[in-house]
Amino acid sequence: MRTVQVTPSASILVESMRDIGYSLETALADVIDNAITASASTVHILVEPDDPGFRIGILDDGAGMGAEELLVAMRPGSRNPLDERGRSDLGRFGLGLKTASFSQCRRLTVVTRRYGATSAAVWDLDRVAETDDWVVEIPDDPSSLPWVERLGQQGTLVVWERLDRLVHEVGTASSSNYFARRMDEAREHLEMVFHRFLTGEKDLKRIRMAMNGVPLTPFDPFHSRHPATIVEPSTPEVIQVGGERVLVQTFTLPHHRKVSAEEWERYAGRAGYLRNQGFYLYRGRRLIIHGTWFGLARQTELTKLARVKIDMPNGLDAEWKIDVKKASAQLPPGVRERLRRIIEPMLSTSRRVYTSRGKRLTDENRLPVWNRIQSNNEIAYRINPEHPVLQDFMKRIPGELTADFLRVIDFTSSALPMDALFADLIGEPESVGGGRMEDDAMRQILVTTVNQLLEAGVRTKEVATYLRHADPFRSDWARTETMLGALGLETSE
Repeated sequence: MRTVQVTPSASILVESMRDIGYSLETALADVIDNAITASASTVHILVEPDDPGFRIGILDDGAGMGAEELLVAMRPGSRNPLDERGRSDLGRFGLGLKTASFSQCRRLTVVTRRYGATSAAVWDLDRVAETDDWVVEIPDDPSSLPWVERLGQQGTLVVWERLDRLVHEVGTASSSNYFARRMDEAREHLEMVFHRFLTGEKDLKRIRMAMNGVPLTPFDPFHSRHPATIVEPSTPEVIQVGGERVLVQTFTLPHHRKVSAEEWERYAGRAGYLRNQGFYLYRGRRLIIHGTWFGLARQTELTKLARVKIDMPNGLDAEWKIDVKKASAQLPPGVRERLRRIIEPMLSTSRRVYTSRGKRLTDENRLPVWNRIQSNNEIAYRINPEHPVLQDFMKRIPGELTADFLRVIDFTSSALPMDALFADLIGEPESVGGGRMEDDAMRQILVTTVNQLLEAGVRTKEVATYLRHADPFRSDWARTETMLGALGLETSE
C-alpha cells in the first residue's frame, strides 16, 4: 500500500477556520484565556474606534514568549487536546488564538517580550490567499507596531486589524456607533465570564482587566452576597466524574420586591431572567456556558430566578465535550441524573419565591381587599365586601342603595382583566402594580380602616400589625408608617 500526502489548501482552510462560530465576545474571551494561563496580573483591552481601519488590542503582563515559542503559538493546532495540562491552563486545542482572531480580523499581529527580548509575528490572511501557503511574516522592526510601546519587561500584545467581520463601512458614523455598541456588549460578557478572576476568590489569583483604561467590574450572576438570595447547600455538593471532583451549588435570586430597580435590571442581563435561568458551567472557574437546563427542565416564568453553579476541572474537557470556542458543552451521562435530583428541590424553592407571596396575601392577610375563591378546578378573585373601608361606606349610604352597591362590587370583580394581567405578569412582573394613591386619599382610607379596627375590638398596639399585612398599606409601608405616627399610633410589631 502506498501513501499520498494530501496537503490542505491554505487559502481555503484558513477561510473555513474563520467560520467556526465565534462572536466578538467569545473571541476576546479566548485570547484573554491565554493571558491568564501565562500568569498575567493585568489585561488591557485597547480599542481605536476612530482609526480609519479600526483596531483592537489585548495586552497582558504575563510570562511572554521567546521567538521559537511564538512561532509554535502561531501555528494552527499547536497543542494536542489530549495532553495533560496544569489546573490553571484554560486552553485545550492550541487553536484559540488563531481561530478567535481570524474570526474577527484579516490581520493578526502578536508581539511578545520575555527577559527584555521582543519577538513579533504576523498572520496576514490576504497574503495567505495570494500565496495559498501557510506563511507568517516576521517584522524587521517591531517598535513600529501598534501599542508596542505599552509592553513592559514581559508580556504579550495581540493586535487585530482589518476587522472585516465587525466593521463593514469604515469611516461612517453608523459603523462607528455599531463598533462602540458591540464593544460595550463585549465588556458586559467579559465581566461575567471572568467575574471570579476579577473578584479574586480564595486560591484564585485576582486579575485586573480594563477596556481603554476603564476597569471591568465583576458581575456575579448569582447575586450571592444579597441576603435574600437562597443558597443551597451552603457547601457545594460533590459529584465524582472520572476521578475528578465536580462541584454543584444552587441559587435562587431575590424576588423583585426585595431588590432595587437597578439591581433587578442588572441581574436580569440583556436576555432577561427567563432566558438566563439554568446551569452556569465553569471550567477552571471561567464561565463556559449559561442559561440552559441541558434538557433537564423547562425555562418557565416561575423558575426564572433559579441558577445552578457547576465547577468542573479542565481535565474533564473530553467528557463534557467542551468545544474550541469554549462556549458550549454537554452533560456526561453519569452526571445527568445526579443533576436532575439536585435541581428538583431547588426549582420548587424558586417557584415558592413567587407563589408564596400570593398565598400570604390570602392566608395571612387579615384585611384582604380581594378574596381568593377556589371552587372545583376554578379560581376566582372577588372584592371583599367585608373590608372595613367598604363596610364604613355602606353604613353611610341610604339602605336602598346597599344592594346596588354590592352588585357594582360583583360586576367589578367579574370584569377583572385576567388576560391582560397574565400577559403583563409574564413579561415584566416587576412593573405591574396597583398605582400610587394620593396622600389625601391614602390618609382617609387609613383613618377609616384604623377606626373600624378599633371598633371591632383590635387593641391599639395591634393595629400596625394588621396594616402591615394588608394592601395598600403593606406595599407603601414607609408612607403608612409616617401617617400612623401622625395619628399617634405605634408602628413597631
